[in-house]
Amino acid sequence: MSLIPKKGNVFVVDDDEAVRDSLQWLLEGKDYRVKCFDSAESFLARFDPREVACLICDIRMDGMSGLELQDKLIDRKSPLPMAFITGHGDVPMAVQTMKKGAIDFIEKPFKEESLVALVEKMLEQARSSFASHQEAASRDALLSRLTGREAQVLERIVAGRLNKQIADDLGISIKTVEAHRANIMEKLNANTVADLLKIALGAQTAKA
Repeated sequence: MSLIPKKGNVFVVDDDEAVRDSLQWLLEGKDYRVKCFDSAESFLARFDPREVACLICDIRMDGMSGLELQDKLIDRKSPLPMAFITGHGDVPMAVQTMKKGAIDFIEKPFKEESLVALVEKMLEQARSSFASHQEAASRDALLSRLTGREAQVLERIVAGRLNKQIADDLGISIKTVEAHRANIMEKLNANTVADLLKIALGAQTAKA
């Protein structure tokens, strides 16, 4: 058993067993961890969005097509990078998938170098997307600790309002505003106002 860590997770969805076996053999030979599925439905039933991975999917399949699977993942707001396997004549469809966010498509028969380069490109995006997702989850967890009043004070700090202006806005004393500020800094693990702004503005950017 190899002690070298795997390069990353690759999901393969194709109803052709020969294609699945070929991709699995090729990618495992390059030290990727490969999970194969014979239908889009079976993939969706077992898909864990917390995994850092990428997806290679056939466009034409019995049951749910690759295009329909892409739509399902878009509906779930999944950041999973996706590429398509296409046969002759499927290129217009493949272009359509890229307009919806697919990374690329490969035509059968596929070249080993092109496939590996594509997988590496997708996994790089997956790592970046997962890191962003983790940061967003961490920010949300911190912000959820604020009371309603503290959230109102934070909103005004971000808008550049001074303590006196915040006190006037909310009908409270300056001392109360100062107490709320101190609580906000503590709850958000912020040492400076700049830290505070990064957390608050990061959350706003993520929701935009």
